[in-house]
This record gives sequence, structure tokens and C-alpha cells, in this order.
Amino acid sequence: MLALLAACAVQPRTLPPSSEPRVLRVGTSSDYPPFSTLRDGQASGFDAELMQAYASDRGYRLEWVRFRWPELVADLGAHRFDVATSGITVRPDRSLTGRYTVPVARNGALLLLRRPAWAPPPASPPEEPLALLRALDRPEFRLAVNRGGHLERVARAHFHHASIRAIPDNAAVREALANGEADAALTNTFEGPRWAEGLSGIERVGPFTRDVVALYVEPSRADLAADLDTWLLQQEASGALERIRARHLGPGATGPTATPVDALLAATAERLALMPRVATAKRRAGQPIEVLAQEARVLDTARKEVHEAAGALGLAAPRDEAITAFFQAQMDAAKQIQLRAPDTAEAPVNSLDGELRPALARISARISTLVPRISGGLDREAVRRKAREELASTGLEGAEMDRLADALVELGTGR
Repeated sequence: MLALLAACAVQPRTLPPSSEPRVLRVGTSSDYPPFSTLRDGQASGFDAELMQAYASDRGYRLEWVRFRWPELVADLGAHRFDVATSGITVRPDRSLTGRYTVPVARNGALLLLRRPAWAPPPASPPEEPLALLRALDRPEFRLAVNRGGHLERVARAHFHHASIRAIPDNAAVREALANGEADAALTNTFEGPRWAEGLSGIERVGPFTRDVVALYVEPSRADLAADLDTWLLQQEASGALERIRARHLGPGATGPTATPVDALLAATAERLALMPRVATAKRRAGQPIEVLAQEARVLDTARKEVHEAAGALGLAAPRDEAITAFFQAQMDAAKQIQLRAPDTAEAPVNSLDGELRPALARISARISTLVPRISGGLDREAVRRKAREELASTGLEGAEMDRLADALVELGTGR
């Protein structure tokens, strides 16, 4: 199946001249510039240009479908659209219900603050963002944020005592700050500079997270997800994706994301982000964290899948020793995170077989098609630095991240 999906991804699908274009239903929040706005059925922004270019290349007619952030996952599960856009952040709860593509952008959470009189005065040099957030976390601090999106989760993770006002309309979040109904608005590095325009007395605090943005595909559309991956990798390699970022995202964008190395690290981070949930599910089921016989089966399957993917892509597969070392490093990192995961009553409980393993299988399929694309001649120290940036939120220690980076570098050697 993986070989079939990879083959579909490699071959651009064209239509006979007389055929009607196929319809691709694209979900959009329509309220999130610079990623997406929708007026009179016409979409604009980063995602609009990206999807219009993809549709033109692949022979699709786009049909835009509005969603509200709190209903995104439910709408995807109800098959209201084939792929969702609008600057969607990669999160483990969303990985359970959909299939992310390779990353299209990175950003970070940014607080637009009108400092209250009771708050500590600005320091010189400026205080660390997280230290300031802790100082502001008081009941009298009024924070506005978009309801149901990634940033509401960020707000509730960092502010436990503040008065958080979650607003359904994203544009109204800025208005709450502008008219004094809130002391601060939580936004991100793309949207924040636009929101700050025309507002006086505003400080920018952060960014204090590092987030990955990707397209979010309905899980039964594995063919579409694989084709989007291939197309995005091609657009990054040609420079076209970077030009779209520059036109719409400006200085908030942080360089290429859809390279094989970046995409593989992002998939690794997404997989590892599910491990605390895996640990909870195993504990509830009375299952051990480590099962060596199962690991051996996983390694055997991984080698076969990578070879099949390489053949479908017309590439030489990495050496079996390098494939084994990379996937073993992945499994060992996953076990360490599971062993360290706290066992608390508040931990989310997911079905191991019904939710977690299907999600991990979707991520693993993407990893297997990325592994053959890793080229030789990578700078080991540069890859280590990048791995420490991309995997910082996973809870791995430095040596564990270095091991993953070294194993990734070895995938491109000795073919």
C-alpha cells in the first residue's frame, strides 16, 4: 500500500482535455490573514495562492468551505472538506483525527501587551518572555484569544490565574485589545505585526513557542496527502514556496520548511508528541512500555517500506544498517518520553488501537517516503542544531536529539 501511495505521489495526475476538472474541497476559516480570507466566494492569502497553484498543476477546481476553529476536527471527520488550510498548527490531538502534510511554514505565539499599571515596569534589557508571562498571570490580567484554535491552548497552558476571554471571531480579538476590553491579545508572529499597526502603547512579547504549520488532510485521502507532500517538496526545491511565503507572510516566516530534512524532523516531532498519550493508554491497559519482539517486527516492516518507497520514487534506498539505526533511534526516543510521562488523572486517555496506532501509522507512512529523499553530504553539526530546534518541545535530552540527528545524516551516506 505504501508503494502504491508513493507511486501516486510521484506521478502528477493529468486530465484529458475534454474532462471536467475534479473538485477539491478546501476548508478555510476565512478570518485569518495573512493565511486566509474569503469574500464573495473569493479566497485570498497564503493558503489561497498555495492551493490555487496546486489545483492548476493537478487539474482541480477548488471549492472553498468555511469552518469555525472549534469545529475544525469535527468538520474534517464529517468529510465536509478534503483538506483544511488557514495556518493550521500541528498538534497531537489533531494528529489523531487527520493527516498532516509536510510543513509549509513555522511561527510562534506572540503576546500584544498594553502593560497594566500594576505590572512590573519594562526591564532593560527586556525580561525573558516566559518570566514576564508568569508575572502577568494574575486574576486582574485580561487576555483575549481566538476560541477553539491552537492559541487558546497556548493561553491556557501559560496562564492559570488570568481572566482569559476566548472570542469566536478572530478579528474581534484585536478589537478587544484596541478598545480596552483586554490588556493583551494572544496572536502569532505572522498576524501580530498587522494587528499592532495603529495601536499605541503596545509591546510585543515573544515569540515564546515554536510552531509548525501544515495542511490538514481528511485521513481517508491518503493519495491526496501523499501527492501534496510530493508537490510541496518540489515547490520548496524550486523556490516557488519560498516566494509565496515572502509575498504573504513577510519577515514572520523563518525559511524553508518543506525540505526532506525539515519535513523528516517535523514528522519525528509529531510522532513523539503522541508518546505521552501512548504511555497513558498502555498504563490503563496494563501493557509494558518496551516489547522487544514488537520492535523487531517494526524494524523489519520499516526496512521493507523504505525500500518500496524508494523504488516507487525511483531513488536508491539507504543502507539497511542506516534505516535500522534511524528507526531504532526513533523507537528509543519514543520509549524515553513514555517512561518520563507523568501518570496523572488529568492526562488525556485515547484508544491505543482505535486512535493512537492509526495516527502513528499515518505519520510513519510519511516518514518512510521521506527517508529515501535524504541526500548525502549533510553537515552533521548543522543537522544537530536543527534537530535541537525542531525537537525542543518533545522533552528529549540533548544527547537523545543528537542521536536522532546523527542517524538522519547517515541515511544519506554510502548508497
